[in-house]
Amino acid sequence: MLRTRITLVVVAATLLAIVVSVVSSYRGVTGMVADQFDRALVDRADAVAAVLDAGRVPAERPDTAEQLLLPDGTVRPLSPGRTALPVPPGALAVARSGEGRLLAETTAGDRTFGVLVLGRGEGHGALVVSQDYADAERMDREFLGRISWTTAGSAAACAALSWLLIGRILRPMRRLARAAERISSTQDLGTALPAAGRDEVGRLTLAFEVMLDALRRSREAQQRLVQNASHELRTPLTSVRGSAELLQRARGRLAPEDEEKILGTLVAESVALDELVRELVELATDRQADEDPEPLDLAAAAEDCADRFRRRTGRVITVGAAGAGPDRDGAVVVLARPRALHRCIDNLLANAVKFSPGDTPVTVLVETAPAAPGRGAAGGRGGAGGLDGTGGRARPGVPFVRLVVRDLGPGIGPEERDAVFDRFYRGAGTQSTPGSGLGLAIVHDLVTADGGTVFAGTGPEGGAEVGFALPRTVPAARRG
Repeated sequence: MLRTRITLVVVAATLLAIVVSVVSSYRGVTGMVADQFDRALVDRADAVAAVLDAGRVPAERPDTAEQLLLPDGTVRPLSPGRTALPVPPGALAVARSGEGRLLAETTAGDRTFGVLVLGRGEGHGALVVSQDYADAERMDREFLGRISWTTAGSAAACAALSWLLIGRILRPMRRLARAAERISSTQDLGTALPAAGRDEVGRLTLAFEVMLDALRRSREAQQRLVQNASHELRTPLTSVRGSAELLQRARGRLAPEDEEKILGTLVAESVALDELVRELVELATDRQADEDPEPLDLAAAAEDCADRFRRRTGRVITVGAAGAGPDRDGAVVVLARPRALHRCIDNLLANAVKFSPGDTPVTVLVETAPAAPGRGAAGGRGGAGGLDGTGGRARPGVPFVRLVVRDLGPGIGPEERDAVFDRFYRGAGTQSTPGSGLGLAIVHDLVTADGGTVFAGTGPEGGAEVGFALPRTVPAARRG
């Protein structure tokens, strides 16, 4: 549990700080107390020596013991009735020389004494003053006891306070976790998330909200795709089923021309079904997604696609460049996925060929533009929503390259200029025209995935004008 782990870390850090402070304080206090005891011992020895020099007997104190150490090693207590205490090693040397002093410790039973040996002159031995360390040891024990209780109380208070505060801090995360668990169990992407604050948890909540919004839009798009696909599949499937049932009931009784007509219907509807399923799969999976964008000559790609359509349909298709600027004599380069770019141009040409008279030309124009008007992944419909090559908004000052396909067909009305890029959309005058209604939707998805926009309108000579814009890039030979 995150709350427990953080609390343990806080308590451990607090204990470490307390222990370091206690150890430092204890060492300083014990050193100070030892110095005080040593100074008291020296002061007592000096006072006793002065009294002895005056020929008097020093007054007794319960915490000290005074005795004389003669040069022959004899110990004589100065207070009658007191037991002689052992003298530390080196004391006899001071007594024999009668000079110098020695500060040491000695024990008597379970008691420890501080001892000061003070020389009294040659032949007079030494004065030995002993002080009981019982008070110092008692102070040491009391200090350690109080510090232990204080440390334990501080740790407990720190743990309780940390548990409460961390629980309050983590409360938004618990709410977010409960919301995520509820979404996971109910699959309800409309579940409201807790209010986002301005801290890291708030940023995490906002990231979750953005992710949920993307999932909601994806699910809605998926549901619309399924609904539209089922509607579009129903017509050819009904036709195929009706024709097959008619052939089954007739069992050879139909006239050859009627049978040929029914078989032709079956083939045509099967071809329509195959095209619809293929475009549905491509729209749903984006088979070009595994391609990496690379610099491509847009004019050359347009000429390549136009040449294929000329051979396939016999139509007059011209490709031209306008406003190419300094690179007009060279390549008009965009950063895009090769197969995706060719598929977009193919769909635009197929759309123009399908909806224009067979004896009219189709024109493909490649031109530069300072902005990318149209419908894009971030710009919405009908606005300047250009994107850069990474999927974000277009950078100011980055020129775009437009590819426009113009025909002399019935054209596209102002109210349909955005709708033509919707999936399965059919204009009022195109309901009977064969097709899936997915061609321009595929163009929209592929172009916006490469950071571009799409647009539709009416050409200068009437008819439709449909195309896309992609960010221009500098050819490798011109860089640097």
